Amino acid sequence: MFRLKKLDLVYKAKKGNGKAFTKLIDENLKSMYRVGKEILKEEDDIEDAIQNTILKAYSNIKSLKNDELFKTWLIKILINECNKIYNFNKKCISLDKVVEEQYKDKYEDFDLKIAVDSLPEDLKLVITLFYFEDLRISEISDIIGIPEGTVKSRLSRAKSKIAESMNGKEIV
Repeated sequence: MFRLKKLDLVYKAKKGNGKAFTKLIDENLKSMYRVGKEILKEEDDIEDAIQNTILKAYSNIKSLKNDELFKTWLIKILINECNKIYNFNKKCISLDKVVEEQYKDKYEDFDLKIAVDSLPEDLKLVITLFYFEDLRISEISDIIGIPEGTVKSRLSRAKSKIAESMNGKEIV
């Protein structure tokens, strides 16, 4: 009885019945997920593979020759989709990795960086804008909204504090 009901759903789906197709997919979704999880590790990739499988199955269900093999046919499509994603991911470098490497601060571990990070916020901001962002004193004054003389005095105090924390090494 159960087998006949499935065959009836497949028959209806092949005739264009969307509800029958959806029911078939719902009945096989857990299996699809388990198979996808074995090939792909990332949830987003698994979801993409399942979504692509559903679209392909829906588009090509009329080409299914043996209605009894619907699940096998569906899983075969899924495996092909998973393999495409897996192979694509092998060839690609994550954009996050590229951005991280491209913008990684090469001076991250230096004493200077540690010394700058230990400054009070108002001094750290002025030092960062002047030395690391190459802004002029007038630009810093406009950005922060303080007089140029205050920017200069903060730069001077910041340099002194950095020199102290770096044991007297001079900062230009």
